[in-house]
Amino acid sequence: MKLPRRQFLHLAAGVAALPAASRVAKAQAYPSRPLRCIVGYAPGGGTDIFVRLVGQPLSERLGQPFVIENRAGAASNIATDVVVHAPADGYTLLGTDAAAAINATLYGTLNFNFIRDIAIVGIIQGPLLVTVHPSIPAKTIPEFIAHVKANPGKISMASAGTGNPTHLAGELFKAMTNVDMTHVPYRGGGPAVGDLLGGQVQVYFGSFSLVVEHIRAGKLRVLAVTTPTRFELLPDIPTVGEFVKGYVASQWFAIGLRKNTPAEIISRLNNEMNAVLTDANIQARLADLGTTVFRGSLADLGMFIAEETEKWAKVVKLSGARPE
Repeated sequence: MKLPRRQFLHLAAGVAALPAASRVAKAQAYPSRPLRCIVGYAPGGGTDIFVRLVGQPLSERLGQPFVIENRAGAASNIATDVVVHAPADGYTLLGTDAAAAINATLYGTLNFNFIRDIAIVGIIQGPLLVTVHPSIPAKTIPEFIAHVKANPGKISMASAGTGNPTHLAGELFKAMTNVDMTHVPYRGGGPAVGDLLGGQVQVYFGSFSLVVEHIRAGKLRVLAVTTPTRFELLPDIPTVGEFVKGYVASQWFAIGLRKNTPAEIISRLNNEMNAVLTDANIQARLADLGTTVFRGSLADLGMFIAEETEKWAKVVKLSGARPE
């Protein structure tokens, strides 16, 4: 039977609309089962704390359980690989941090490309604190630079591990100030702070939550924060950039998922994350961790990740850092 032209065109248009209608229906039905978030670190670390903090309110908003699965190893690459190879349906999320931008260069071969394969739907970020043992006489960044130059190779710089943001923030400082410090990597921030307190190492570009109580107790001294603007919880502490023009480094934590997930689902998760992160109670708890919300569109989030990846690639190559 031959269809009239108008009827044929009408049916053809309906068939063409089916994929779009199907995507919309799926997005409207999403989520219909529990969500799983793979965290690239052991419980208790900064990334894990962030994911658990937002997990409960996300669960309430989405109407489904939010299950956290810790897959530590290879500086979070194991977790990222799991998510990249999971179905692109929005049910497998990734809890990650600044190491993701560093790993792109630090590791010669990966089974994924973070920028190409992962869409970030929410970020929080905060400063690292340039923290010294009281035996260091310097009380400002210029004094610290002068002290290190007067004692080349005698100042030990702790980090939470080779390639960790606490390491590369220090390497960036070394490169931009032309100072010579000996890098001492630890298996995490806790042991690094322990030896900093004991004087075995002299400086640590550490996260706020790990060092702030020791600073308040007078056991450690903070010289500056690494973000481009002063940190509201430490308003009297200058930025490194006030003395070293162009210096910026930060620690950040994020939640993402496969980039080829339907756009409607990515947008839904981004909207829900924004709602959670702008809640006053959540923001107060984020402040206690020394972090604030990165505000911007999905495109802005993607641009931030690309810029971080490009920036740290240069530092990794300059420092000669290799995976532990």
